[in-house]
Amino acid sequence: MSVAKIRLYVEHPLGQGQSVPLSRDQAHYLFGVMRLGLGDQVLLFNGQNGEWRASVAEAGKRGGTLEILEQTAAQRMPPDLWLLFAPIKKARTDFIVEKAAEMGAARICPVQTEFTNAERIRRDRLQSHAVEAAEQCGGTFVPAVCELQRLDRLLADWPDDRQLMFCDEALAGASETLGSAGGSKWAILIGPEGGFSPAERTRLQSLDFAHPVSLGPRILRADTAAVVALTVWQQVLGDWS
Repeated sequence: MSVAKIRLYVEHPLGQGQSVPLSRDQAHYLFGVMRLGLGDQVLLFNGQNGEWRASVAEAGKRGGTLEILEQTAAQRMPPDLWLLFAPIKKARTDFIVEKAAEMGAARICPVQTEFTNAERIRRDRLQSHAVEAAEQCGGTFVPAVCELQRLDRLLADWPDDRQLMFCDEALAGASETLGSAGGSKWAILIGPEGGFSPAERTRLQSLDFAHPVSLGPRILRADTAAVVALTVWQQVLGDWS
């Protein structure tokens, strides 16, 4: 019997003594790739019930069953924070989704701006990246990845109780701006590689819920900006402070 080192996200209720059926892909990963056998242990989470230790009760090429032994960690929910970003090249978009999941975003929203090059995304593929990131970083929550939405429509239907951190390289004073805004429901908006259009910038500056924030004196790539913005917000208003 091995000590549990593998973490697996499952879409199944978790509780002591329960049996968890494995999909064909999960069985292939555990038994074909990782070479687990009967009695070996894994850690499970579903985004709602915390983390649980389980052992392999049945192992096959097309499926299997895990038996839950005990809870190893309580459910940890992230701050109510959305990350809005314009999709870029495939690998760098994947990077943004992975880091957003690791750094505590509750929802990941690709947006279509006037200068966004990508016209479509594979939401299911990006959601898989978010799951893998949560499995690897020890998280018990997986952020939902939304379908690609037009930024102007998203802003038009913006919820009244959510603040928006608008990352603007022309400004400074991130901590002061965020600290004075307050609120527990937030979103971060990262622009595309070509920046926001003049019309988008004017509109964002006119919105009461949008708070322009600088990410420093240098212009950052979109994937770098996402990590920096999440760090700034977490240190000022999130669960890092």
